[in-house]
Amino acid sequence: MKFNTKAIHAGQKNEETSGAVMPPIFQTSTYAQSAPNVHKGYDYARVGNPTRTALERMIAGLEGTDHCACFASGVAAMDALMKMFRPGDHVIASDDLYGGSYRL
Repeated sequence: MKFNTKAIHAGQKNEETSGAVMPPIFQTSTYAQSAPNVHKGYDYARVGNPTRTALERMIAGLEGTDHCACFASGVAAMDALMKMFRPGDHVIASDDLYGGSYRL
């Protein structure tokens, strides 16, 4: 599959409830639960939502990998990244990096 075709179709699945071919944008922040902490995959939009899941699936498809993680901000991405390191580990990064990243 050529890149232009992948850019349109990578990682897409029909939306389960409506059968929509293109994923809809979910604007809700909370999701119904049958009991506390019993949900259908999503409980609060900041933790995850179907729109972000679709974006991550599409980017992973374009990059030829199984997984992708998208974040709401650069600070959130840096926080997740920094938690993967141990004292003494080294980070290789471009010189065009948010200035606060160097202080972390």
